[in-house]
Amino acid sequence: MDDARQVRMGKLRWHCRRALLELDIVFQRFWSEVGDNLDDATLDVMENLLAEEDHDLWELVSGRRQSEDPQTQALLTRLRAA
Repeated sequence: MDDARQVRMGKLRWHCRRALLELDIVFQRFWSEVGDNLDDATLDVMENLLAEEDHDLWELVSGRRQSEDPQTQALLTRLRAA
């Protein structure tokens, strides 16, 4: 893995640390499952997802709200399965 990708992955992992414990648990499980095996397109979707406020993000992650974007919805499905 090149340095730029390592930095990007580190930032994403850091941004997964949220104020809601439920989100922390979901993201910790997800990262432990996928490790560093995410492609750039998925990393882009993750960055957009993490731009959401915690409560809005929880609505998406918990399935109370659906995303209209198919790529985001696919990532949410992976997050829930982890």
